[in-house]
Amino acid sequence: MNNTEMCSKPNVLLITVDHWPGNLLGCEGHEEVKTPTLDALARCGVRFSRAYSPTPVCIPARRELMTGLSARTHGDRSFQEQLEMPLVTSMPQAFRDQGYQAFAAGKLHVYPQRSRIGFDDVILNEEGRKVNFPYEMREDDYTRFINRAGHAGMDYAHGMSNNNYLVRPWHLPEELHPTFWTVAQTCEQILRLDPGRPAFWYCGFSAPHPPLVPPQVFLDMYRDAEPELPAIGEWARQFEDLPYALKYYSSLYDLRTDKSIRDALRGFYASCTQIDHAIRLIIGTLREEKLLDNTIIAFVSDHGDMLGRHGLWAKNVFYEPSCRVPLLIVPTLEDTTFGFNATDDRLVELRDIMPTLLEMCGLDIPDSVEGFSLANRQNRRDEVYGELWEDNRATRMIRTERYKLVYYALGNRIQLFDLQEDPLELNDLANDSSYKEVIRDLTDRLMSRLYGHDLQWVVEGALTGQPDQPFDLLPVHPNCGVLKNRDLLIQRGLR
Repeated sequence: MNNTEMCSKPNVLLITVDHWPGNLLGCEGHEEVKTPTLDALARCGVRFSRAYSPTPVCIPARRELMTGLSARTHGDRSFQEQLEMPLVTSMPQAFRDQGYQAFAAGKLHVYPQRSRIGFDDVILNEEGRKVNFPYEMREDDYTRFINRAGHAGMDYAHGMSNNNYLVRPWHLPEELHPTFWTVAQTCEQILRLDPGRPAFWYCGFSAPHPPLVPPQVFLDMYRDAEPELPAIGEWARQFEDLPYALKYYSSLYDLRTDKSIRDALRGFYASCTQIDHAIRLIIGTLREEKLLDNTIIAFVSDHGDMLGRHGLWAKNVFYEPSCRVPLLIVPTLEDTTFGFNATDDRLVELRDIMPTLLEMCGLDIPDSVEGFSLANRQNRRDEVYGELWEDNRATRMIRTERYKLVYYALGNRIQLFDLQEDPLELNDLANDSSYKEVIRDLTDRLMSRLYGHDLQWVVEGALTGQPDQPFDLLPVHPNCGVLKNRDLLIQRGLR
């Protein structure tokens, strides 16, 4: 491929966020959150209304996104923080191998933490994490930036936890906020573009994942808001009737009053709006550099957040706010692949994003990739298989066009939801005899997907799971250690 052909290739900007539910966009019909920039991007391209994170927790989801592989192949369905990336061609490497320059800024969440996983360079925000030897990182680039700005050790002086839903305003100047810093680093890479080659830019926001510390100006936008309280299904109202995993997750957060819930929602929405506004600076930089019309823009989250639905917060479960994610793709000005202001209702997984972006650029897709390109309208799946954890919280899911079956191995518990008639998953149909055939079909599908240690849950062709266990908040299973050692959900301190 000659230089002229390479220069005509589109640039790609992949924006990722963390903990953002699929419905939390104005263009999704959400009446409370303010996302004017993302709504405008949706009007310029396509919104995928059934995009899923099949392993809805940070590290496995990001492995899927960056490799195009399922958890079965990339090797993690249990948040293995010291598992290196599989030896396959990653998304940035696939772009680089075919003539692109590739840069990342913000949250990557891989191991070793300084691994570039195929990027030319990574300007990193690891949210204060320091994973153990032998590859321990002393400081990430965001912490180094804070130090140089004269606020050494103060990046977490707001006192809010990375895994809690207390809210307070950002404590330093706005330009030192991780969201603004991530945008500034992304814009810097755009400004430093080698004009002889197209670029793949990755912008990884750590928000709206807690800590919920948006600048005051964004909190002020929601000062008078009274967010609607989260829906709770009848099946979720009795703690003692919940599967073990849900007892565990519902015990992590003490948001029981209407005020505490609404305070958390206001802070979360404000963090989303801050990101939405920040993205405008990237778009403006592309425009002023005369790159916007020839740049593909994609926006996606690694997973969602329950935000109080059914009494649950954060991720790790297979209800819609946790496992359905926003996915927007804006083609170049000349590309009519998806149309304009379009909605695509195909079942999509994170592993589909890598082949989609490569095909939209006219590039080869590595043979290792298991996802399919959404640019080919003939590509369609009839189910999404979800899997997470291998301990007492082990949960599996089958989601078809209409129905969702959620399976908890401990206690051999199933739930069935008709997402067409009950999109909020308020009514568990598992004990309704009129759905016997649906349950049989979905259970057979689920059993056909099991592998490894999960095969012990099947005896003589029937799903039997494991004996139930009583739930005790402490001690918990070694792999359920969020509450161990009184760590207040991974509280950070002065550094």
